[in-house]
Amino acid sequence: MNKLQVSTSLALSENGFLFLPTTGETFTVNESGKLILKYLQEGKDQQAILDTIAEEYDVDPDDLHRDFVDFLSQLKQFQLVVEA
Repeated sequence: MNKLQVSTSLALSENGFLFLPTTGETFTVNESGKLILKYLQEGKDQQAILDTIAEEYDVDPDDLHRDFVDFLSQLKQFQLVVEA
């Protein structure tokens, strides 16, 4: 897995509201999405994020991995994260 970083222009609110001032686009993420973005902003690599979420929540590892990869794909598609 490649290291990702959150776009420096992305604004993330406490309630999961995302704003990308470069395009004017807005997005909303759930609690899991906020947590993933927070960990990415902290510089955690993808495996560390998966490990942390698996430790904190009772979740099937296969489901977690699949959902995580799908979420990251969406973040990349909207240019909210970039490969470091």
